[in-house]
Amino acid sequence: MTRRERERAERHDLIVRTARELAEAEGWAAVTTRRLADLIEYSQPVLYSHFAGKDAIVAAVAVEGFAELADAVDRARTAVGSPPDAVHAVAEAYVDFAETNPAVYDAMFSRAAGLPFARPDAPVPLRDAFAGLRATVAPVAGTRDPDVLTEVAWGALHGLVTLERDGRLSDGNHAGRLATTVALLLG
Repeated sequence: MTRRERERAERHDLIVRTARELAEAEGWAAVTTRRLADLIEYSQPVLYSHFAGKDAIVAAVAVEGFAELADAVDRARTAVGSPPDAVHAVAEAYVDFAETNPAVYDAMFSRAAGLPFARPDAPVPLRDAFAGLRATVAPVAGTRDPDVLTEVAWGALHGLVTLERDGRLSDGNHAGRLATTVALLLG
């Protein structure tokens, strides 16, 4: 990689990192190309030389988030011995990731319009996150379709995260809801 390519990659990473930090601190509404340009001390045209606009920056944050989620899922799955324990560990890791990175999670699921899901052209980190969840539930799928069970697991975990974050579920029952979700997935 040439010096120029390294510098461009570093600027790209700086833009994504700064957008993520700003979104986590102040919300996505605070993330504008003008504000990012000021924070990273580059002009707006420099930002536009890397990204078409805010939506593209959000998508880059989302893809980075999926890579981190895939890593968290893989670490949780491989840290335990039995498949049922892996399902529980992965469910906890998923929820923990969403709670620890709320703006990134929003970028992944609410803001990154245009990212292809469940298609061959989906970015590798999205496919890796799904593959990690699939590797977790496939050993407990029995006669159920592992791909469908993975989608149901993802949907259930996402639903719990979203409903809890929005204050739409009863207080104090987080552990019980997660345990019930895992029990349902184990069949």
